[in-house]
Amino acid sequence: MSERPVHEHLKELSDFLVKLSDKVLQNFNDALQAVTTHDVQLARRIRLADDEIDLAEVHLEEQCLAFLALQQPVARDLRTVVTIVKINDDLERIGDLAVHIIERMPELGPEVMATYGFEKMGNISADMVTKAIEAFMSRNKPLAIMVCDTDEEVDTMHRFIFRKVAEAMKSGNNNTEQLLAVLSVSRYIERMADHATRIAREVIYLVTGEIVRHNEDNFEKLIQSLKD
Repeated sequence: MSERPVHEHLKELSDFLVKLSDKVLQNFNDALQAVTTHDVQLARRIRLADDEIDLAEVHLEEQCLAFLALQQPVARDLRTVVTIVKINDDLERIGDLAVHIIERMPELGPEVMATYGFEKMGNISADMVTKAIEAFMSRNKPLAIMVCDTDEEVDTMHRFIFRKVAEAMKSGNNNTEQLLAVLSVSRYIERMADHATRIAREVIYLVTGEIVRHNEDNFEKLIQSLKD
């Protein structure tokens, strides 16, 4: 790694992260389209793109580790690199979700996808990721908080789909494989929103220095204090 100023290295790492997020989001949106249209060729491209995402994730992590070893950053710069590493991991996991979605293609189709509102649910979750990355780049705490608040909307949609599938099973719908596929896709999209929330929480950590994980009560108190 060259003797460039630290801020230039951080900008390079951040810019790479944004490019990775763009590729991940495109692949996720393509996955929903492929399942809706049964586009086998698109599904194959999604798998290939996921391989590229995995390689990019490893590359970015290696660059971050090299930066830590050679630059030995402190304070805000250290928090920035740690945040990039964590967001990088979340993006790779979202990339995996796109592959999981296309694996459910045989059981699903346009009518099923429309019936359960997956397009809207997917758009909201994708928008959460976009806004979480924007919050990271601009160090925008209110935007990160808004992403966290939106997670409940996606959770509500997931619970609605769960109830709808349960009702279908009780009514005698024997297409169990299709119903299980519906639950799986709903869960994958809901997980994407969870990852977006994790990214937003890392942004809050970056801005405030506060780490709140595994304790929802403390997290809610922190969010409320940041809003006040």
